[in-house]
Amino acid sequence: MSRTSPHEHLRRPELSRRGLLKTAGGLTAAVALGGATVATTAHAAPATFTHPGMLHNAGDINRAKVRVAAGTDPWLSGWNRLTANSHSQSTWTNRATATIIRGGTGQNYSLLYNDIAAAYQNALRWKVGGTEANAVCAANILNAWSRTLTSIGGDADRFLAAGLYGWQFANACELMRDYSGFDLAAAQELMANVFYPMNNSFLTHHNDACITNYWANWDLCNMASILAIGILNEDSSKYDQAVTYFKSGAGNGSIAHAVPYLYTDSDGYALGQWQESGRDQGHTVLGMGQMGAVCEMAWNQGDDLYSYDSRRFMKAAQYVAKYNNGGDVPYTTYTWGTGQSCAQSSQTVISSASRGQLRPVWAMLHFHYNRRVNLDDKYISAMYYDLVAPEGGGGDYDSDSGGYDQLGFGTLMYAK
Repeated sequence: MSRTSPHEHLRRPELSRRGLLKTAGGLTAAVALGGATVATTAHAAPATFTHPGMLHNAGDINRAKVRVAAGTDPWLSGWNRLTANSHSQSTWTNRATATIIRGGTGQNYSLLYNDIAAAYQNALRWKVGGTEANAVCAANILNAWSRTLTSIGGDADRFLAAGLYGWQFANACELMRDYSGFDLAAAQELMANVFYPMNNSFLTHHNDACITNYWANWDLCNMASILAIGILNEDSSKYDQAVTYFKSGAGNGSIAHAVPYLYTDSDGYALGQWQESGRDQGHTVLGMGQMGAVCEMAWNQGDDLYSYDSRRFMKAAQYVAKYNNGGDVPYTTYTWGTGQSCAQSSQTVISSASRGQLRPVWAMLHFHYNRRVNLDDKYISAMYYDLVAPEGGGGDYDSDSGGYDQLGFGTLMYAK
């Protein structure tokens, strides 16, 4: 992306989402966690929830529908990636089961994440392409799981399952909520009675571990699930719980803990060190997708978390994108408490493990920061255009669970 000045990315005032979340745009080098200026104003859920209003709003869907019908790229290329995926076929048969286990013995959670990908992708095909067979397939998958699943078990990883598959399942449901064959009430009951108690337990107790023991993604997926449940069920208290945790939660998923150090690089771009950067890059890129999902869902309900705390998340996304596309970034030793005793551990250098791993998380971020709000997102943009466009989805990047940690197909749904 061309740029005219070192600080072109600060040239435009914040967009107001319901008049909230106005922040200043100062840049500082290596600002520690405690130096962040974070607003403390009490949050209020929307008076009326917008539907569809999670990862996709009505405008996103209509734009994709019109552009695909006209055969226009990049939407058509995104659509072709969707229709080529095996999970997008209307012949998909659900494998709903009463108990899902992730971690330990008897693991069967692949049944759930594969079916969620199929439900979401069939729902997209119906919304964009208008094909009834895909609507029937998506509704059947969601109805079967809503009426069958009663518990999520396993070791500590059960909380990952509750978080990741909670927000994803709710998103598929949100796309189908106006379809006559979809049992919205059953889905709402499942989310409130099976997923939410686990999401809430994790954010409240962190599996009885030290508050810093679990990586940012553990918090983030559970935050995303609670936010999605709040929207699906029109539950203001749950919506508020997730947004408040994003701003000021005690765990590593809150924005200041997830992005503990800030910098400015030699070209004048603001960067933010991600909490998992010293661990590996696969989980770090995953964090871009998880926090991105939280920000996008909130945006579609009128809240601009993308810009919160002087665009702290954008700084992190720029940092992660720059490093994973081959650039050098600064790193400050990261120290935290582990286990139940909070025994100290440290990471002194950024990890190169799984550097450059591809996940379908960048379209959402690029088309927000660069196209919606007209900011210079040099490193995010390069990551998207050079490495992942057009984005695929379920299983396209990894056949194991990591390939299903994000719903994907951002080119089709976010290109502007």
